[in-house]
Amino acid sequence: MAKPTKLPSKPGDAVRTRRAYFDCRFGQLHVRTAFPTTGGFDEQVTLFCLHPDQASSRIFSRLLPEIADVRSVYAPDLPGYGESDASPSRSSAEAAAAISDLANDLRLRQIDLLGVHAGAGVAVELASTRPELVRRLVLVGVPSPDRLPSVSQQALLMRTRLETADDIAKAKAAVSHGRFVDIADYADDLFDAAPMTLAKQIGEFLSGP
Repeated sequence: MAKPTKLPSKPGDAVRTRRAYFDCRFGQLHVRTAFPTTGGFDEQVTLFCLHPDQASSRIFSRLLPEIADVRSVYAPDLPGYGESDASPSRSSAEAAAAISDLANDLRLRQIDLLGVHAGAGVAVELASTRPELVRRLVLVGVPSPDRLPSVSQQALLMRTRLETADDIAKAKAAVSHGRFVDIADYADDLFDAAPMTLAKQIGEFLSGP
């Protein structure tokens, strides 16, 4: 793993934000990280943030400092995106395997997952294949429900402008313990437009019973 490089921070930031590279079965993953001021003590379950297609972990740059007040957060560039090495087919299964490798490298027994659109598909894939690792799911803009395996974890599904009522109905069948909230009125760049609001909603769900 390369030495982390600290990102510029604004005065008053409550968390430390860095970038680093981690090894996985497909090469290296570029990862943005944020840590509470406790330095890792007395914090909650670690959160992994998974970006959509044609994007990178950069979309979470404003969210990370807001949501890492009580938990460590890792936002990787999925294989073949951003600054991460590519996997053979860039499939959801391969991306989930890379995230599994990252969790193993960090020696984490449990993680929570936040996935956006295609990243939500990766999150569900990992939750299905490694249920002992994944505790809770936050899915922002669920991917095509026909491709979703069934999962048993508690999930918060945040509906955007792209999902139809039929999409949501099919998603409910795949995610049996899901709670739905509507964020269709948010801007398309919601993580830039409302990072504090989203961090609060997501944090309350992850911290709940």
